[in-house]
Formats: sequence, C-alpha cells, structure tokens
Amino acid sequence: MKEWKDISKLLEKLKKKENLFILILVGMILMVISFPVDKKESTLAETVVETQKEETNQVEQLEQRLEQILSKVDGVGDVQVMITLKSEGEKIVEKDTESTENTTNETDSQGGERKITDYSKKESTVFVERENGGSEPYVTKEMEPEIEGILVIAQGGDKPSVAKNISEAVLALFPIDAHKIKVMKSVSE
Repeated sequence: MKEWKDISKLLEKLKKKENLFILILVGMILMVISFPVDKKESTLAETVVETQKEETNQVEQLEQRLEQILSKVDGVGDVQVMITLKSEGEKIVEKDTESTENTTNETDSQGGERKITDYSKKESTVFVERENGGSEPYVTKEMEPEIEGILVIAQGGDKPSVAKNISEAVLALFPIDAHKIKVMKSVSE
C-alpha cells in the first residue's frame, strides 16, 4: 500500500512540474507577442516594394531596347514591344540557421525505458546595413524574371520575311519558345 502512495505522490509532483512548464511557456509566448514591431520588418516590406519597382523598370527597359534594335532592321519601320512575365523573378536571401537537439531518457515505475528526442530549428534573415542607416536582407542569389510572351507590333509586320526576321531576333535574345512570340502589323496612321 505504501508503494501506491509513493507512486501517487510522484505523479502529483510530475503534474505540478508539467503545469509549471506550461505556465512558463505561455508567459514566454505572451512576452514575445508584446514586443513592438522591429524596424527590420518594415524595411523588409519596403525592400519588397522596391524590388517590384525594379522588375517593372527592368521589363520596360527590355521593351525599349528591343524596340530600338528592331526599328533598325530593314522593313520593320515603327515598332512597339510588349513583354509579359510568367514569374516576377526571385531573390534568395541569406538565413542564419540554428538547430538544437535535446534527448531525454525516461524510466517508468515498471522498469520500462524510453528515449525522447526533441529537434528544433530557428531561422533568421541576415541583414546588411545601408549607407543611409537602414538595412536590407542580404541577397545570395537572384533569379531573373521568366518571360511568358512577347508581342511585337511593327509597320512591316505583315510581310513574312520581316516577321521571320523579328521572330528570329527575339529568339536569339530571349529564352522563349517560338510560339510565344507574336508579330503583327501596326495600324496605318
């Protein structure tokens, strides 16, 4: 009978420790939630907006350069180009990774043993300081935007030889399938 009392006391102690652990964990979560938003988060949002503007400018620059080149080809005449994107590209940022592993061995009252292993992984973005005092994520790799299609409207777009030259030029400059290029004649003004 004494053994049962000892076991019940041990179980009560374990429940108290478990409740204390849960209480401490909830307190830590509340503390983390109550911290004010860090400037790095707003800087990250600003960086995303800047990146989108850069990509838009990059596409516009590609369109302008292609228009300039094609307008010099014999028979093309005035030309307008529109490039559509399949993806906006991607910037891969550097992450600091911290992994931990905790192993606990437990033995129950009947002599059974078990091994418990807890794994945790924590990642945080690496930031670099700007000259103006702000910070931005450290980019390790940048994937170019993927082109979906190219539309070329040219004065000479109705002539098969001109359309073929335009298509071949676009194929030489961009990693795109031939069926994703459309050459059309512009409206006479």
